[in-house]
Amino acid sequence: MKPACAFALTLGLAATMLGQAPIERRAPQRSTEQPVQTLHVETRLVNVALNVVDTKGAPVGGLQKEDFELLEDGHLQKLAVFERESTTPLSIVLAIDASESVLRNERLEKDAAKHFVKALLRTQDELDLMDFSDTVREIVPFTNDPRRIEAGLNEIQRGDATALYDAIYLAGQRLQSTSGANGRRRVIVLITDGGDTVKGSHYTQALEQAQRAGAMVFSIIIIPVYADAGRNTGGEHALIQIANDTGGKYYYVEDPKDLEPAFRKISDDLRTQYLLGYYAPPRDSESSFRTIKIRMKDPAMQQKVDLRYRTGYYGDSK
Repeated sequence: MKPACAFALTLGLAATMLGQAPIERRAPQRSTEQPVQTLHVETRLVNVALNVVDTKGAPVGGLQKEDFELLEDGHLQKLAVFERESTTPLSIVLAIDASESVLRNERLEKDAAKHFVKALLRTQDELDLMDFSDTVREIVPFTNDPRRIEAGLNEIQRGDATALYDAIYLAGQRLQSTSGANGRRRVIVLITDGGDTVKGSHYTQALEQAQRAGAMVFSIIIIPVYADAGRNTGGEHALIQIANDTGGKYYYVEDPKDLEPAFRKISDDLRTQYLLGYYAPPRDSESSFRTIKIRMKDPAMQQKVDLRYRTGYYGDSK
């Protein structure tokens, strides 16, 4: 048996005879450099649309980023985004109560809705049309084409019942499927008398779904007689609360001729919003509801204005 050194020499000679360079075998060198570690920190940008109005309800413009403070769960957050008269895209679900108690003058109601769509919809916006009575129907899926929406308004079908909370719930679901890029604002516009008469979704389920979608709920409440002591106001109060919680608003309408001014007010609200954004701090539970509070830095100014915005969001929602 040849010694190891002789075996290595034989390999070297053989390689030289074949015209190849001898094979060198060296011990692997230990690297003195530390491995590079890449840290991934997941952050979520939370956008909050904000309406600022004075004591008469008129929009207050000209405010700056430094005029506001925003808190999540009571902790002050640094504003990363600030826009005045936000031009961010809109995704809108227009849901129309098709029960007999609401559709009293179809021509006026449809004309008002058509004018609203024409006045509000821009190239970057989209609208989904639903009606609801015994059930909820999506007549026109999200589109930017006013002609498709106008055609859909002519396909509204009357019914007997009012699946109000189902409509809010399903509208929230549809909005969650839209892109959240570019600070897109999500909106639900309801035309209804406020009475839910279908055993489907409950108020709390409808509210949660709207909040998970980050949707502002605007309600045009059709009432037969404004001071009628016998009418059921439970549904109206629910719509008022859901508007307050989501940063939307509600309007009462007694006469179908007043629908157009109500739509115009919603359009004005959406065109005069500020947009505030911040990066959400990490939490142990991503499924919990996080509260949002916005206030003016100047306490004197706080007394002169009313701030409307969504009161919170779910950490695991889109």
